[in-house]
Amino acid sequence: MIPVPLFPGQTVAVLGLARSGLSAARALIAGGANVVAWDDQEKGRAAAEGELLLREPAMWNWSQIKALVLSPGIPLTHPKPHPVAAEALARGIEVIGDVELFYRTLKHMGHVNGNGGAAFFSQGPVNPTHGLKGNGNGNVSKAKTPLICITGTNGKSTTTALIGHLLAKNGWDAQVGGNIGKPVLELGPPREGTAYVLELSSYQLDLSPTLKPSVALLLNITPDHLERHGGMAGYIAAKRRIFARQGTGDLAVIGVDTTAAAETCTYVSARGGPTVAPISVDHVIGRGIYALDGVLYDGLYSPPAEIVDLKNVASLPGAHNWENAAAAYAAVRGYIKDPKAIGRAFASFPGLPHRIEAVGKIGKVRLFNDSKATNADAAAKALAAYPKDIYWILGGRAKEGGIESLARYFPRVKHAYLVGEATEEFAATLDKGGPAYTRSASLAEAARAALAAALAGEGEAPIVLFSPAGASFDQFKDFEDRGNHFRRIVAELARGNGAAAAA
Repeated sequence: MIPVPLFPGQTVAVLGLARSGLSAARALIAGGANVVAWDDQEKGRAAAEGELLLREPAMWNWSQIKALVLSPGIPLTHPKPHPVAAEALARGIEVIGDVELFYRTLKHMGHVNGNGGAAFFSQGPVNPTHGLKGNGNGNVSKAKTPLICITGTNGKSTTTALIGHLLAKNGWDAQVGGNIGKPVLELGPPREGTAYVLELSSYQLDLSPTLKPSVALLLNITPDHLERHGGMAGYIAAKRRIFARQGTGDLAVIGVDTTAAAETCTYVSARGGPTVAPISVDHVIGRGIYALDGVLYDGLYSPPAEIVDLKNVASLPGAHNWENAAAAYAAVRGYIKDPKAIGRAFASFPGLPHRIEAVGKIGKVRLFNDSKATNADAAAKALAAYPKDIYWILGGRAKEGGIESLARYFPRVKHAYLVGEATEEFAATLDKGGPAYTRSASLAEAARAALAAALAGEGEAPIVLFSPAGASFDQFKDFEDRGNHFRRIVAELARGNGAAAAA
């Protein structure tokens, strides 16, 4: 835990007691604050019973409250503010999140300086080693505690985990958290050689008004969470907030393969301040980092140089993962002396659970868990990674636009298996020129049918791909719960077919 020493003897309110809310309350108390807490759900209150002072907001003494720490899942502005958030704002009390507490604490401790502690300048990265203990190859560069923050509609989790992996393989104490893994205040305290790598959602960025990353990444922007931001313009504004306080010496890594992100790259470049590193998997960039046909090139500060052929990295299949890899490389290149050492570290990346995760091979059929594909754009990345013989399991709770945008991938699909609330909506789309499909009563029924068809089909290397293109909340707690359920189904199918459950 990282104690938050910002409110000694003062009262801070915490609303929402899931993982990030609980950790924020504990860190505030450890730093000397008085915490009053509440959760609208009985489950949240039960988790804090006996540990925190629980009071309904109607009983709070607002005159004593210095700040409201809001769980990112609770609406701040749209579709309408939570009544407690609205009350705090009306009273002039700041409403912030745990990421903001984390950043202010690092600043209070002197671990981030005026330029964010980055090792990037307009003429290129500065790479003197500073003798950190690590792998002994002299790859760690001099910097204050780096704070690397990642956002985007898709690819955040893979890129975050990959950046942590690349840093750890090259001598850094990489602390990875935020919207992935541990809440930020449960990460280890900073020490020599620590780098913080944080996945941040648009909700978290809304609650982080002074955040100033050393390196800020925006991978892409496509429509998502529009109801929480009042439309696409609000969503784009929330994503752009990651660059708002960056200045000279900081680095902005921006994907330029989606329109809104490319416009953001232009906006940040024109505004001035951070060095901008554009990334692409669609085309050569004169002064940037790009991957063409899976080969990663670095042309940011010098003539383009080949770094690594990503087609040889089994855990990073498809163009969407090459985009993630380009972004991760850009993020760490100023902190690792040898670019080729970064390239070598890609090979040992294990991949991310629930994101095109190989979970079994039964006979000639490989099975993949892509439960994290909660929208059509994410599912497109998985469908694009495999050219043919896909037995596709999809469904859940449909997002706006459904699967209309996936029509160009339908020829790759041998058969589709529909589950959950979205069954009829997705069936209506597939009826307009899509593959044949089967309505399935459960995920287990769909998996059994897909495996049987794939085994009986003529394809030499068919795949069963669970890439839902919908949210999990119709039947499961979250995408992880859904993905773990699919893993168990595959393990049972493997036992029944005398195969190993793991690929």
